[in-house]
Amino acid sequence: MRKSRTLNLGTGTFVMLGFAALFFLTTQTTSRGMSFASPPHYDLTAKFDNIGDLKVGAPVSMSGVEMGRVTKIAFDTKEYKAIVTMRVDAKYSQIPTDSDAAIYTQGLLGGKFIGLTAGGAETYLKDKDQIDFTQSAFVLEKLIGQVLANFAKSGGQPDSGKSKADAPAVAEPKTTEKTK
Repeated sequence: MRKSRTLNLGTGTFVMLGFAALFFLTTQTTSRGMSFASPPHYDLTAKFDNIGDLKVGAPVSMSGVEMGRVTKIAFDTKEYKAIVTMRVDAKYSQIPTDSDAAIYTQGLLGGKFIGLTAGGAETYLKDKDQIDFTQSAFVLEKLIGQVLANFAKSGGQPDSGKSKADAPAVAEPKTTEKTK
């Protein structure tokens, strides 16, 4: 009986330590980590025609420096645009009002993020402001579809739309004969 109780206690301790290790790894391997108190921040919004597969939690960066995260994605039924809300750390409070936001891809097939490019205005964005200048996501599938459609339309020939009559005339090289 004594041996069984010790075995159960050891097994329970082992399982609890396993769950604690998984919790620790989960909080340390995610890009957001685990924070109990939110640092000072302010929220900005931007409207995009197409956000691709941008997700809540995606980074917001400027010049490669992460400044915040996407906190909300909604749809504007009047303008038919996606509204992206970004939470920016308060220490980056001097973003000019004429800055622009674009959606980029991390690597060739990586996740999406928002890149901010600073404008030249002397006034700065503040809480609840909207970034007016935006560039939508580059959708690779759409580009591939257009290339395939153009290829199919041309019949598989790289320059099938041109005939020899349309080709620019090439001057024949002149030969000169020397006579004695």
